[in-house]
Amino acid sequence: MSDSIDIINAFALLTNFVLLPALSYGSQLALGALAVTLVYSILRFSNFAQGDSMAFGTMIVILLTGFMIGNGWTVTGIPTALLVIPIAIIGTSIYMLTIDRLVYRHYRRIKAKQNIVGITASIGVMFITGGIVRFILGATPQRFEDGERFIFSVREFKAFTGLEQGIALKTSQFLTITIAFLLVAFLFYFLQKTKTGKAMRAYSDNQELALLSGIDPDKVVQITWLLVAALTTIAGALYGLDKGFAPQQYHLLLLPIFASVIVGGIGSPLGAIAGAFLVSFSEVLLTYAYKKFLIYLLPLSMHPKSLVQLIGTEYKYAISFVILVTVLLIRPTGLFKGKVIVGE
Repeated sequence: MSDSIDIINAFALLTNFVLLPALSYGSQLALGALAVTLVYSILRFSNFAQGDSMAFGTMIVILLTGFMIGNGWTVTGIPTALLVIPIAIIGTSIYMLTIDRLVYRHYRRIKAKQNIVGITASIGVMFITGGIVRFILGATPQRFEDGERFIFSVREFKAFTGLEQGIALKTSQFLTITIAFLLVAFLFYFLQKTKTGKAMRAYSDNQELALLSGIDPDKVVQITWLLVAALTTIAGALYGLDKGFAPQQYHLLLLPIFASVIVGGIGSPLGAIAGAFLVSFSEVLLTYAYKKFLIYLLPLSMHPKSLVQLIGTEYKYAISFVILVTVLLIRPTGLFKGKVIVGE
């Protein structure tokens, strides 16, 4: 009986520190990766400003959240950040459409090599966007004022089950996984079933033929940026609720997001989602310290003395880099056979 209890405790420990965080983190990466995929598929360039754009959207959420809480406009049991996300999406959309008009539209009109020129331009946008966020909010980490909410805590789980190890389900984790699922379902429905979505897919497959068919390219571009703004703001806000907000952290998110896109196959929405969860589980599994987990499963004589941690948490982004390079060397089209980006 004690052996089975130890196994259950080990599973509870792994669920609390590996499974739930990896699912939540993977959902956040998936939304960011889908935004990158949309830009690449329709606008034909790799958007290096994605991480800082997520920081920009989250900045608006933080400012609005502070204003709402300051005026007592809150709803019991729901993080105020969720209530202001729709307004933040509008603000991020205006910013992205403005950037497109000031920067990217010029290169589309002169028919420059979109991926190469777009990458260069997006790097400039990345630094500008990051600078705006740091100027307004500063570089110090921040937490959402009422973001620390739990559906059930470790203490409540232990009291209910009688186990030694507990599981805590944060409201942010539950909402991240749920909202990501619903948003992905909506995006696929929009692209597959609606007239506008079909026009966007046609424009992505063959721009010249789409123009001959009467599709308005400016409308396609605008809808693309609106979808990207929604994905970006929601992903950034959910990441901030889950892990706190620091502009530099969002800047570093660019690496795992691009690793997710390339692993799945750049230009493939399904691949972006699969790649996001592969990257998130790889990071969490390789940086987790398995000492306590193994103590539950192994006899006393075999209990480990060290942390049994394969890679330190400070090197977690190196995992994304290794995955990215390995996939580019072995299978450049990714798991779902996306487009080859070398030589474009």
